[in-house]
Amino acid sequence: MTVAGAGNPIVLTGGERAAMRFHDSMLDLVGQTPLVRLAAVADRSGPLVLAKLEQFNPGGSAKDRIAVGMVTAAERDGSLRPGGTIVEPTSGNTGIGLALVGAQRGYRCVFTCPDKVSPSKIAALRAYGAEVVVCPAAVPMTHPRFYRNVATRMAAEIPGAHCIDQYNNPANPAAHYAVTGPEIWEQTQGRLTHFVAGLGTGGTVSGVGRYLHEVSAGAVQVIGVDPQGSAYSGEEVRPYYVEGVGQPGIPAAFDPAVPDGILTVGDAESIRVTRRLAREEGILTGGSGGMAVAAALRVAERAGPDAVIVVLIPDSGRGYLTTIFDDDWLAGHGFTEPADGVPVAVAARHGLPVLAPQERLATALRRMRDTRTGHMAVSAATPPIRLPEIVGFAAEHDIAVRVATGRARLDAPVAEHLTAPLPTVGWGQRLGTAAARIAEHGACVVLRDGLPVAIVTATDMAAALESEHETTESSL
Repeated sequence: MTVAGAGNPIVLTGGERAAMRFHDSMLDLVGQTPLVRLAAVADRSGPLVLAKLEQFNPGGSAKDRIAVGMVTAAERDGSLRPGGTIVEPTSGNTGIGLALVGAQRGYRCVFTCPDKVSPSKIAALRAYGAEVVVCPAAVPMTHPRFYRNVATRMAAEIPGAHCIDQYNNPANPAAHYAVTGPEIWEQTQGRLTHFVAGLGTGGTVSGVGRYLHEVSAGAVQVIGVDPQGSAYSGEEVRPYYVEGVGQPGIPAAFDPAVPDGILTVGDAESIRVTRRLAREEGILTGGSGGMAVAAALRVAERAGPDAVIVVLIPDSGRGYLTTIFDDDWLAGHGFTEPADGVPVAVAARHGLPVLAPQERLATALRRMRDTRTGHMAVSAATPPIRLPEIVGFAAEHDIAVRVATGRARLDAPVAEHLTAPLPTVGWGQRLGTAAARIAEHGACVVLRDGLPVAIVTATDMAAALESEHETTESSL
């Protein structure tokens, strides 16, 4: 082999070339991710808790593994042909893995993403050359704009396209059964007692778990982790903030016979552990990683001191710098404690007043008068209501003006006379932050741990300031 240099060309013999250490492509770097002990967030005197760091894959997540497996399977069965198009609904990481494979093998990539996916993830997909279509997250699975349905439609419309469909593709869990499971078994020398991983498509838990059950004769306990509001744990399907995990329905890639148990972790706990991992362990991961570790810590609390717990951390946290790792984002969504001074929390005295969409305007006016609140949320959901479940707001002043001017009837449903959306503020933020928004919109919604817990108006703000003044005066 001849290599151009500053002087004469350098000729490498076959032996010299073979002695050099390099890989032919980025795809050769997929897998063999390390295990690291969690020595700060876990109790050092308790079981050994090891994190499987999938961020060391070239695309930054565990999804690189299934991307290679699923594309290879599609090539093998003829579903994907040279020069074709890969179409996939993704929350980001699978798309990046598929984009890596597409770049190496010459495929165009078109992805659909729910709008709760962080902007940095969408930017990363586009940086790899993929085309991204953003779809609303808060729509039912049957809705034509649901991101999976959009992907299915695009795959049918684009010549030579194939929808990989990670949610129902048997090559998804098969990749983890063939590679990830054996890796973990070899790395722990067969000593692990528990495997913990988040449930997204269900492929990781199904594939790794099946292998570990078989090789250990059922001795290894396999634990799936689900965000609150997802379908795996059997709860009512509701919106949540953590990305890349949970489902509105059970995908075919998930084998319910594999996990020995499923633990549910809420947004606040997931986010808290995620930030601890970065600051105490030096592990920068996303909310799904924090969710998995939170569950692993619960498992460690009840496991014996000789247990070896492996928890899979699926990705890096670089895609979440504008959300989970942004202090302003956290405060604005109510994930922080009250600040010094007068916090919004002291003005949230009425809680969240809610009207059903079908309730009449006359009922709305009566309830507003009785509760002395000028604004109410409109939602058909059961408490605790999530922000995406609020379909709009009703305002006493607006309803009164509409009825008085003949633009509305008192027997009309509230859903037909909604006002503009109200801004949000975190319950721990200073009252001054809410004041600016109230001045412009008349009221604002207070969030605590991401959930709407109150509507605050100028009257509420004035009462809070008066109470704070009286408290200060009495202490002098």
